[in-house]
Amino acid sequence: MADEISHILSADLEDDADRVIEGTLRPRTLDEYIGQREVKANLSVLLTAARGRGEAADHVLLYGPPGLGKTTLATIIARELGVNVKYASGPAIERAGDLAAILTSLDERDVLFIDEIHRLNRAVEEILYPAMEDYALDVMIGKGPSARSLRLSLKPFTLVGATTRAGRISSPLRDRFGATYRLDFYAEEELAAIVERSAAILDVTIEPAATRAIARRGRGTPRIVNRLLKRVRDHAQVHGNGQVDEATATAAMRAMEIDDEGLDSTDRKLLAAIIQKFASGPVGVAALAAVLSEETETIEDVYEPFLLRLGFIDRTPSGRIATDLARAHLSGLGYEIPPPRRADPGMPSLWDEPPSTDA
Repeated sequence: MADEISHILSADLEDDADRVIEGTLRPRTLDEYIGQREVKANLSVLLTAARGRGEAADHVLLYGPPGLGKTTLATIIARELGVNVKYASGPAIERAGDLAAILTSLDERDVLFIDEIHRLNRAVEEILYPAMEDYALDVMIGKGPSARSLRLSLKPFTLVGATTRAGRISSPLRDRFGATYRLDFYAEEELAAIVERSAAILDVTIEPAATRAIARRGRGTPRIVNRLLKRVRDHAQVHGNGQVDEATATAAMRAMEIDDEGLDSTDRKLLAAIIQKFASGPVGVAALAAVLSEETETIEDVYEPFLLRLGFIDRTPSGRIATDLARAHLSGLGYEIPPPRRADPGMPSLWDEPPSTDA
């Protein structure tokens, strides 16, 4: 059960069934796309100008947490330009020849979307440099002293790269993108609008209060609120008349062990570990990973961002610290809250002025 809940509230996990349903819920145009107002405005100008000139649009880099709509935006870019889009993933492009085959198959002004572009290996990445700048592909023929380089021309195309780790993209690759946009977490009002739109597509009757209840637990991520909506719909169908009101939505999410702040059982275990086992911290992420039997990257990428946004934990040079908000939240849920490990209040801060010794 815990694994299922973690899947629902994890923005970077998708199974085949999710992809099929997500495809029906994804907006098809910039006008239908909800949220990311600044990104939409800038993209609209870029795409309108490129379409007016009949040219390939500048290469676009989209970065931000998973589940915020990077793949959807890539599809919209191609649709707004009236061209085809090809999808690829950084880890799947293992050899330079794989990327060369993709690039040579693109038609005029097509869009190539590479997800997790920060995971391209260096040999593949170097193929991209002349392709992005000059629409050319450098091929080595032969080996040893007789080897020579042959430059093949490519049709103009638009590369859309997506990443959750912008800092891991090398500077030479990042500098070749003409437009770079960061996608931020969604406001609750925007998530509520997404729930309403998805409910209409799925033919689900939902009350405004239930919409807000789902949006409040959506972690600022459209992919998560869509998953929650589908699970709430199932609960309403099995335990009710199919209509979703606030009581039904709340009961469904309680059955999934999702509390009012949107925390699942793993989130609460993480907070409880910091508070109960490590006296509210500080504690290193490696120690937390050992206690929870999780990978450190999973804690850093999946669980911590939301807890940091809520103000439930702080990252310090000494480790993670559970805040008073986290202690109050777990206390309200019935957890035992031991006293925090804090410095002696009588000790002066390192930044305090030393006491005067004048008589």
